[in-house]
Amino acid sequence: MLLRCCTNLIDFYKRLGVEDRIHFHREVYWVEPGGRVSRMRRGLLPAPFHFTESFARLHFLSAADKISIGQALLSVQREFRRRTDLEHMTMLDWLREKKQTQPAIERFWRQVLVSAVNEELDCMAAVHGLQVFFLGFLSRADSYEVGIPNVPLAELYSNNAWAKYPQINIVHRATVQGLKIANNTVSHLVVNGERVKAEAYVLALPFERVAALAPDLRIDFSRFTHSPITGIHLWFDRAITDLPHATLLDRTIQWMFNKQDGRHIQLVVSASRSLVGMKREDVIELALRELKDFFPRATEAQLERAHVVKEVRATFSAAPNLEELRPFSATSVPNLFLAGDWTRSGWPATMEGAVRSGYLAAEALLSSLGEARQFLLPDVA
Repeated sequence: MLLRCCTNLIDFYKRLGVEDRIHFHREVYWVEPGGRVSRMRRGLLPAPFHFTESFARLHFLSAADKISIGQALLSVQREFRRRTDLEHMTMLDWLREKKQTQPAIERFWRQVLVSAVNEELDCMAAVHGLQVFFLGFLSRADSYEVGIPNVPLAELYSNNAWAKYPQINIVHRATVQGLKIANNTVSHLVVNGERVKAEAYVLALPFERVAALAPDLRIDFSRFTHSPITGIHLWFDRAITDLPHATLLDRTIQWMFNKQDGRHIQLVVSASRSLVGMKREDVIELALRELKDFFPRATEAQLERAHVVKEVRATFSAAPNLEELRPFSATSVPNLFLAGDWTRSGWPATMEGAVRSGYLAAEALLSSLGEARQFLLPDVA
């Protein structure tokens, strides 16, 4: 899933020629236990007031909730990129400072931000939360639109997609076992027991692998931690919903994606620490129990098969006071560069952040070779 404000991720899909496989939805569905659905979509007013009409009709928020949210969104508009302490406080602290009602925090702010940043509100730097709402909700009338691939991810990023770049050779299951630095220059990599030499190198690895492979870089990873994501795929003998997607309120499961005619349902739990230690069958039982709270037809449906994917180290935790430790693409070794959503991409742990990091690494590498080019696209605002 991505939002229309992810300008560099969309550009990346265009470069691969797969942008037509991303379908953007103008409506966002919120479902309460019991099955009541609220719909949010842009109206006739220009940004940042384009949600005024549909926001007023959201059933799951009271008038007091909506007033507090509206006031806080005006604060987002004023404070993002201007207030200097947002990196040093949690999003929950910021919301309490803005006197948000508890239902507004749980049903609106948390529902959006935990999924977007993959971290809980009391562990997330406020700067990332304001960034999500500023760029995704307030900057442009269409920036909130949810993009969902209509093909499996394996097809979206397949070798066929890369075939238009014959100079690129992707080698699967190639383990980088060593990186040799001598005289402040990378001389070679050791990959599957063999030396690999190049003019320049980009390490696009999890941060803990960089520390193990290149300790000479002396990057301080002491405050870097992970946040997990759990995906649950359920196949039923009949359709349980007609909605293309929905955010599910007041339960463990946060998002539902209708993968095939309401029978193949994908569920996503971000910052899923509570599920990491659970047995597979218990996760499936929890998912089924919660689905029945939202979609009555699930009560009569028979589960045909299920698949649970736990990404324990899915992303880095976008905690307060971490931004200054996120490294830039260029390193102290002139021919060695870094990429990864944990680098200083300007975004939290998202696919947009990952693409931005790759573009920044490419720019730094080419600049070192005297071939300056710009790949990074500006944010929508």
